[in-house]
Amino acid sequence: MKLISFSTANTPVRPGILFDDTRTVLDLSPNGFKSTLEVIASGTGSTLATSRLTLDAVKLHAPLPNPPRIFAIGLNYRDHAKESGMEIPTTPVVFFKLATAIVGPGDAIVLPKNSTQPDYEAEFAFVIGKGGFRIPASAWREHVYGYTIVNDVSARDVQFASTQWSMSKCFPTFCPLGPAIVTADEIPDPHNLQISLSIDGEQLQNSNTRELVFNIPALIEYLSSITPLLPGDIISTGTPPGVGLGRNPKRWLKPGETVTVTIEGLGSLTNPVVAE
Repeated sequence: MKLISFSTANTPVRPGILFDDTRTVLDLSPNGFKSTLEVIASGTGSTLATSRLTLDAVKLHAPLPNPPRIFAIGLNYRDHAKESGMEIPTTPVVFFKLATAIVGPGDAIVLPKNSTQPDYEAEFAFVIGKGGFRIPASAWREHVYGYTIVNDVSARDVQFASTQWSMSKCFPTFCPLGPAIVTADEIPDPHNLQISLSIDGEQLQNSNTRELVFNIPALIEYLSSITPLLPGDIISTGTPPGVGLGRNPKRWLKPGETVTVTIEGLGSLTNPVVAE
């Protein structure tokens, strides 16, 4: 199942289910759901949908625009840690992105005036369904609702002006998300998915989620040992090598470009880049 947020002309954003094969959307709002967060928290499925629309008649938004929290994991691919000039971590490197940074597929990434080093980062993310505190790694599947794509856009000059990374990741539009949340039952092995990023057709990142330093069970166990995980929490698992920071010369995002992140089984997330 692909859980989405969508709107039609002159209507509010509401939750639905996307069927790629028939290019149709099932509207979940007649069943009383106002958001995908409510759907995730309820644990309900596609059988509740009653109203059908064509995909061409709707606009897709970020599938989960109001998560309780967005946890992001740094340096979680060995080669990315090396290209960043940092040690491979022995404990997950955790920072946060704010929900105010979220935009959906097709929305513009707006480069802020107060940064000259905006970077791209393709990331595989999972969404918590059943919350919990001190969850053992062996129980991870019980707590994952589904998977989605994140572009962890980063202002590198802001990031390295401090020891704290979060503010550099939280400019408006710095968290493209989507196009859907693919439920866990459709992804048998999330630790063997191709992940890539291209700008204007040029592939700059290409890896596989099997290269993660800390996989999903390890991240769930670690994060939940410190704070209870909540339904709708997004955990973005880090970026593979090939980011602009790691290139020589550096390769920053520029207005007029188009960035596409593709993850096997999840589709593609495409966003244009514009100047503030």
